[in-house]
Amino acid sequence: MWLEHLRIQGLRCLEDVSLALSPGVTVFTGANGAGKTSLLEAAFLLSHARSFRSGAKDALLQRGAPALSVFAGLRHEDGRSRRLGLGRQGGRWEARMDGQAATLSELVGECAVVCFEPGSHALIAGGAEERRRYLDWGVFHVEHEFFLAWRRYQRALKQRNALLRAYPVVADAQFLPWEAELASAATTIDRQRQLYMAALRPHIEQTMAALLPELGSLELRYRRGWADDAELGELLASQRSRDLSRGHTTLGSHRADWSIAFEQAPQREHLSRGQEKLTALGCVLAQAALYAERRGEWPIVCLDDLASELDKPHQAAVVARLRLVGAQVLVTGTEVPEALRDTSTHVFHVEQGRLNPLL
Repeated sequence: MWLEHLRIQGLRCLEDVSLALSPGVTVFTGANGAGKTSLLEAAFLLSHARSFRSGAKDALLQRGAPALSVFAGLRHEDGRSRRLGLGRQGGRWEARMDGQAATLSELVGECAVVCFEPGSHALIAGGAEERRRYLDWGVFHVEHEFFLAWRRYQRALKQRNALLRAYPVVADAQFLPWEAELASAATTIDRQRQLYMAALRPHIEQTMAALLPELGSLELRYRRGWADDAELGELLASQRSRDLSRGHTTLGSHRADWSIAFEQAPQREHLSRGQEKLTALGCVLAQAALYAERRGEWPIVCLDDLASELDKPHQAAVVARLRLVGAQVLVTGTEVPEALRDTSTHVFHVEQGRLNPLL
């Protein structure tokens, strides 16, 4: 799939930007703070309904702007085209597809964007929430039942947490239906996450063998959020008094996590910052490859500040692979990376939120 055009209004320093995009590689160059990353952020918003920048929710809106919006024309590999829109006024997102109101899940299901950026090492070195987001975005796109189970789970979790914080303390019987719902939805979520991890493994092995061959073989470890040899419903009942004292649910799918262990770096702390970045990049590319295997088309790939994040050999290897598979690639940098200095690369210069085509 690829974006044919993009219009952005009120997003950070991008007051009103329109650009036509082509398949293949497009590079956005300019000084720091010019708005390059915000262009990738706009594409990412259409696929995730959130920014890839940490803590960016309240900073997305341009200062003084009443709202922000992102509109795009999306072309699929089979020739289908869709008009997508995402807007935010106040704290609420609104989605549109082909001029009609749509849910955020419908929008996210239509447009797939993966991104490697300076904060991506948090996928390896950061907290579990970032890894769950990565995992669940991938499962959402390949397992049709996942979103319904995830939504059921979130509703039941919210209700149980409210009961845990209620005063005076409510009767145990009020917990039972929500704990049963949590356990049922968690079973579905866990099964689909495990199936996804099994499908993802060969793709991760392939990308890591190319990016980090010196680390040897790898092992993917998945923890579902409660003991493997116990039923979640029984654990929720037995741990209820502990959860009451803490005011939240301490076991379940919302506590899941996963990790990568290498033969030559069995613990995360054994990886250098550069190796963390390459591991994160390998996970992003592996997820994109699995999406392409299941859906018949590559997602859009964003590479923010590529030259500063990867050395020249790795830049060349990544670009060569993405060109080979025909993915649309959006890249930013203060200048065109050496691996992309050829006539097949489209280049825009960004200055103070304005774009000028160069090539």
